[in-house]
Amino acid sequence: MNDVTRADFDVVMTPNYAPAPMVLVRGSGSRVWDQDGREYVDFAGGIAVNALGHASPELVEVLIDQAKRLWHVSNAFATEPSIRLAKQLVAATFAEQVFFANSGGEANEAALKLARRYAFDRQGAEKAEIIAFNQGFHGRTFFTVSVGGQTKYSDGFGPKPGMITHLPFNDLDALGDAFSDQVCAVMVEPIQGEGGLVAADPVFLRRLRDLCDKHNALLIFDEIQSGMGRTGDLFAYMGYGVTPDILTTAKALGGGIPVAAMLTTTEIGSSFVVGTHGSTFGGNPLSTAVAGKSLEIINQSAFLAEVTRKADRLFEGLAAINESRRLFREFRGKGLWAGCVLSHDYAGQSKTMADAALDQGLLALRAGPDIVRFAPALNIPDEDLDEGLARFERAVNAVRFDG
Repeated sequence: MNDVTRADFDVVMTPNYAPAPMVLVRGSGSRVWDQDGREYVDFAGGIAVNALGHASPELVEVLIDQAKRLWHVSNAFATEPSIRLAKQLVAATFAEQVFFANSGGEANEAALKLARRYAFDRQGAEKAEIIAFNQGFHGRTFFTVSVGGQTKYSDGFGPKPGMITHLPFNDLDALGDAFSDQVCAVMVEPIQGEGGLVAADPVFLRRLRDLCDKHNALLIFDEIQSGMGRTGDLFAYMGYGVTPDILTTAKALGGGIPVAAMLTTTEIGSSFVVGTHGSTFGGNPLSTAVAGKSLEIINQSAFLAEVTRKADRLFEGLAAINESRRLFREFRGKGLWAGCVLSHDYAGQSKTMADAALDQGLLALRAGPDIVRFAPALNIPDEDLDEGLARFERAVNAVRFDG
């Protein structure tokens, strides 16, 4: 007998979430099971978090070992796992220094605070403007949700932080007039996740880099979703050949354990002097030990090549499924990160489609009202990938839309 039920959720939890009608209790690899023992193929991955699947034996081993050693001591003391993970991230990227937090929103909050502090230290309080982009998403803190370009997340909470300018994403013409020497930073996702898996044009990112250099502004890449192998590169900036000044990562970094990181250079990081920023749990030895193993596994050329191979299999399968009913007008994304854009006749029906997938035993995501989104484990076996596609095909054939 279950001592908690889905109905209990609606009573004891605040109503800001509307989870699916079942309660999940167990996961292994790319499959999960609910309280009734029903099995599902997981194409959601905890919103691009479970990069190595559920209960990865390698991560479990590290977690148990570290749990027997040291969990938490606060950032008044250094610990071995956090230093090791920082060294791994520095060795793998452009960065020279790292700040650890618990979530993507916190990493982005740190990045924005650092950018303003860096400008304040060198050029004064007037250099504080932040440029961001419509349909961006950078977290749920008040600062990050204000920088994110979606008013549905930011309105209704009172006055927003000032000196934030939003521009159309991928619009080169809009950039020139927006920049001035008051701009301290630009925050951008190389591939917008919640905004619909819209990839930045390489020319657009290069132009941002040039304008930031011209106006002494910092370029911040939010790679909370696109990082850690999701696109087939360790980080998406590597595929674009455009290097940011600050990069944020979270989600897949811990493979399911809450951990995040902000990466930057020594010069920029120097503005975070003692006392300027912090995080009680950020960089704790338990989370950083697991994240270190996750990064070690993902940051291998053979592993990343497999991500690209599986991605081809995923997109080819989606195209084949679409031949029958033509529900989708476009498939977006890169690597194991797919956005299925519903045709105009079925606009606004992504929830109906995701619910139909759930009925067939497939966990799927949405990216707004028109897009069904997939972010399976990066190491998903071919047989699970194929089974998930088969269940999605059954959902496509079974779904009936209103109107």
